[in-house]
Amino acid sequence: MTREEFEELVAEALDRIPPELTRLMDNVAVFVEDEPPADDPELLGLYEGTPLTERGEWYAGVLPDRITVYRNPTLRMCEDREDVIAETEITVVHEIAHHFGIDDARLHALGYG
Repeated sequence: MTREEFEELVAEALDRIPPELTRLMDNVAVFVEDEPPADDPELLGLYEGTPLTERGEWYAGVLPDRITVYRNPTLRMCEDREDVIAETEITVVHEIAHHFGIDDARLHALGYG
């Protein structure tokens, strides 16, 4: 799968996020990278920033939070295009949930491990 095709899958996953949630997203940007950091080669996605639940009066003038979805580990773990589509959607939802302050334990309980 080309990078352009994968980026389109990420965009489609973002489009499926309910509008009532996307309206609440604030100061966050989504990126696609081919490979994760070398110290975590199996990483599918990463949220970097300050979750909405932790922002206070001090939160102003900061760079956007960053959600990165990693293409190659996703492609390596999936058997076919349908698997890639499903895993990409799970990863996007998982990282957006971190933006809303939901931790990994709760995400695993909800099936977004």
